[in-house]
Amino acid sequence: MLKAIAVFPPGLECEGVKELSRLGAKDVLLLKRSAAFHADMACFYRLHLQARLPFRLFREISRFQCRSRKDLYKGVQHSLDWARWLMPSMSFRVDVSGGSNYLNHSHFSALQVKNALVDLQRQFWGERSSIDLEKPDLCIHLHISQTEAVLSLDGSGGSLHRRGYRTAMGVAPIKENIAAGLILLSGWDGNVPLVDPMCGSATLLIEAVSLALGLPQGLRRSFLLHNWADFDSRLWEDEKKRAKKSQRWNKKLPPVIGSERDEEIAKHARINVISAGLEEIIKIENIDFKKLAIPRQEVMIVCNPPYGKRVGFDEDIQSLYHELGSFAKQFAAGSQLWLLSGNPNLTEFIRMKSSSRFPISNGGIDCRWLKYLVR
Repeated sequence: MLKAIAVFPPGLECEGVKELSRLGAKDVLLLKRSAAFHADMACFYRLHLQARLPFRLFREISRFQCRSRKDLYKGVQHSLDWARWLMPSMSFRVDVSGGSNYLNHSHFSALQVKNALVDLQRQFWGERSSIDLEKPDLCIHLHISQTEAVLSLDGSGGSLHRRGYRTAMGVAPIKENIAAGLILLSGWDGNVPLVDPMCGSATLLIEAVSLALGLPQGLRRSFLLHNWADFDSRLWEDEKKRAKKSQRWNKKLPPVIGSERDEEIAKHARINVISAGLEEIIKIENIDFKKLAIPRQEVMIVCNPPYGKRVGFDEDIQSLYHELGSFAKQFAAGSQLWLLSGNPNLTEFIRMKSSSRFPISNGGIDCRWLKYLVR
């Protein structure tokens, strides 16, 4: 069993723990912005292919006492059989989080890890690996606390929120894993129509449909774990087959509709929907939402409206929120409205009281995912 860490968007840790457990992780422990867990290699591969909420998945390879740069240097060299895992033909990158009284500069700590590894390579081969910050063959993560260092391998090398379908972006797009988490919190399961009246890049709609159809997020991207010394290609192919079998393309969904009044942004949204292979399911309208025709039945409305640059100084945005509330009351009575708010002074213009609220960090902005029961 591997010891591992999943890093989540702040506010989505509990949903992340549920997802890890559902996909087979064991002994899942909730932490701040993350969760620790155990997994066999099949499960670790499965998480890379199917988990929708993590930013990163780290495989712990060593944990050692670390009170000085000398401790760090020696601890890294003894962490792994590096002659097997990091040959001079391979490039690598070192990422650092945390810090201590002894090691409080992430760039310096990364340099110490790099020096420990290339010195070891020179002793063994007489040559060393190169550093590649963009596309390394191996990504090493170091986390430092006051007395301890944890060395891990990053299975992806890049954030897992990048699904590969979003080739075009609107203004201030929400990250895909955050969008997936918001949909999970809303409880939308594909049984009622879904409407995003300000859909931007269509990320909320794409993630919602992908969840409802069980579409694995990792099938269209590459992973650094393919370069690991113990990579099991047969096991990986088994998990890919399992991920593909989880897809439910035959599930019939109700209408899923997005509207965007900006023509260029609406065009980008359609490109993303096509890239995700969901153009037969998601309909994007280039129209002001006040003119949008939605099913006259119970629906779910989800949206991530603009938050405003300065509180109380943008009457257009105040009107936008007021119009959104009026739209919901006129056309979606008896339905739910879910809204991501980064500005509590604007949500009062909805003229409704939220029944639930979930704290979420979106791009460093302290937000609330608000649920309104439309009457």
